[in-house]
Amino acid sequence: MLRKRAQTLQTDIESARKMTADANTRLSAIEAKLAGLDTEIDKIRAQVEEESKQDEVRIKSTISEESARIVAAAEQEIGVAAAQARRGLRHFAADLAIEQAAKQLVLTPEADSALIAEFLVDVGAHQGGEN
Repeated sequence: MLRKRAQTLQTDIESARKMTADANTRLSAIEAKLAGLDTEIDKIRAQVEEESKQDEVRIKSTISEESARIVAAAEQEIGVAAAQARRGLRHFAADLAIEQAAKQLVLTPEADSALIAEFLVDVGAHQGGEN
């Protein structure tokens, strides 16, 4: 009975050793995977950082292009507004000049008759020269 018990214990110890060895092998495999995980995490982190930098460059480029387009549109609008203001100012200046000239121009009946007579003489001289 003791021999049988010793043999059973020996078998159980051998089985436990095999299980321990198997567990150690699995533990080593898991530790190796975990060690590789740090490397993978570092690679992923580096890739994300690179993509972030590329996105930042792309966004800055887009913002730069958009702001240049906005500035160009604003400059064009300012140019159109300035041209309209100049035209309005010219019209205003012309109207003001005509108004001032009309105020300064005083036409008496004698002056009117003299201008008509002078015109008729000029027309007559002109027609006489053509014949």
